[in-house]
Amino acid sequence: MKKIIYLFSIILLLSTCNDDFMDRQPKTEIGVERFFNTEEDLKMYIYGLYNFSGHGMYAADGGTDNQATTSGSVEIKNIMTANNPSSTTITSGWSWGRLRDINLFLANVERAQVSPDVKAHYEGIARFFRARFYMDKVKRYSDVPWYDKVIETNDQEALFKGCDSRDFVIGKIFEDYQFAAENVKTGQPSGAIDKWGVLAFFSRDALYEGTYRKYHPELNLASSANIYLQMARDAAKRVMDNGQFSIYSTGNPDKDYLSLFRSGDLSSNPEIILATFYDPKEVKAGTSEWNFGNYEPSPAKDLVQNYLMNDATFYSAQQGYQTRQFVEEFKNRDPRLSQTYAYPGWELVQTATYVSGAGIYVQQFNKNFTGYHLIKGFANNREADVYNDLDYPVLRYAEVLLNYAEAKAELNEFTQSDVEISLNLLRRRVAMPDFNMNPTVDPLSAAKFGNISALLHEIRRERRVELAFEGFRFDDLMRWHAGKVLEKVPEGLYFPSLGKFDLNGDGVEDAYLIPSSQSIPADADKEVNSKGVKLVYYRTGGIDDSNATVYLANSTSGNIVAAKDMGIFVEPQFYYRPIPIQQITLNPALGPQLFGWK
Repeated sequence: MKKIIYLFSIILLLSTCNDDFMDRQPKTEIGVERFFNTEEDLKMYIYGLYNFSGHGMYAADGGTDNQATTSGSVEIKNIMTANNPSSTTITSGWSWGRLRDINLFLANVERAQVSPDVKAHYEGIARFFRARFYMDKVKRYSDVPWYDKVIETNDQEALFKGCDSRDFVIGKIFEDYQFAAENVKTGQPSGAIDKWGVLAFFSRDALYEGTYRKYHPELNLASSANIYLQMARDAAKRVMDNGQFSIYSTGNPDKDYLSLFRSGDLSSNPEIILATFYDPKEVKAGTSEWNFGNYEPSPAKDLVQNYLMNDATFYSAQQGYQTRQFVEEFKNRDPRLSQTYAYPGWELVQTATYVSGAGIYVQQFNKNFTGYHLIKGFANNREADVYNDLDYPVLRYAEVLLNYAEAKAELNEFTQSDVEISLNLLRRRVAMPDFNMNPTVDPLSAAKFGNISALLHEIRRERRVELAFEGFRFDDLMRWHAGKVLEKVPEGLYFPSLGKFDLNGDGVEDAYLIPSSQSIPADADKEVNSKGVKLVYYRTGGIDDSNATVYLANSTSGNIVAAKDMGIFVEPQFYYRPIPIQQITLNPALGPQLFGWK
């Protein structure tokens, strides 16, 4: 089989989960003495710990400068717009059942009658999962209690301990990563974590911590930032030196990038380090037309403006770039733009709930949406067996190259030889000019990130473009101390006025923006364009106009606006979350709250 899909509930048999107060309620453990005996036992338990991402990641940039969102579940948006958010209103995230499942395995792995290297392999995988678990906790709370054993109900010292420092917990995380990197085996089945997957996550999290320490003065940990940047560099280089992976390319720069996200079989793709595999006969991908952009995720203009021209000059250097209309802004751009966004002349195949009108696509508009649409990860196929079979690339070699380049640049070590084995490989897939080692600073990037080197500005651009809508943007902005970027209201297509507009690039008007005070004519009375197609009418107004279905910044002109206000990002407070008040009440030693939280 091309994939491994394990559907069993070993962990549920071995322990029940209750996340309240560090899961201190009694656990039901069934058959521990009889279970951890063979390699098959270890394998079954470990597969039960798998929680790798899937197609929902295409909406994970929601609330950032990449992607507008109408969702009420985007936490940072709710925090920024709330009236006095606090530990009484922010109560999610303090869950520990998964850690108990991991530590239960580690407490029993020695029982298995297997060779030492096999035992170390599975112990390494469990410690890898513990490292990932704790990394998520550190990102959220900074200081958290470290537990490397199963906590029993009579262990009062452990149950009522306070938080350990970020520095201590991070040290433990990378001890786990190091053990996993040295002991997890290569040559695992497709879909299973192996040494190279461990090292890829190792490089990701080390880069996060190194840059977070460098750019967050409130931690007073900048002096140790380079330790983690060096770890990121070295872990990435180990993957690169292995020689097993390469950037996927068939020599078709206009299709190769997009095909990574439309594949029903990534098992033999040389760029894929780890994937989540699906099969409509077993576990369906669950991807559908929802990610196209008429339902929830809505790609933003800010990202469109980040893509370079196809000669590698800044889009912001083009005269009048701020007022370019949809058809014009896609001309002569980095080919990844038109393999990520639906472009003028793109042909829609699927006709379903959230997407209508097969054929050459005409942008559809609605309240609180930008008018841009996402084709990255969109099957564009009406057959359920096709879109339910799309695999998801959890770890791409492209990310490893980006981690390596950024870590080297942060360490002031990035050279021409480094760019040849990293960023130029990404550029050449899409026939873009090689990376410029002596760039100038794009004013659009300077407005976001301020006083960093021009080289880092461009490496951050390359990362944003290559990894767009794969769930990296929020963490990247957080580690770079760029939370204020989230305050900008997401914008969409530009319209110089009301009236008729060509949206598919054929020179014929497709849409008609009318004042919100006017009524949309009956179907029989709608104007027909020169191709005999009825124009699509939209009532247009400002963001507070309840009669409008398209919101323009100046009511009758300007960019589409997808929200009225994004709120305020309070620094450094909103880079973290408070420990829920009910947990502090149960265990006062967890307090006090950090960074201004109440």
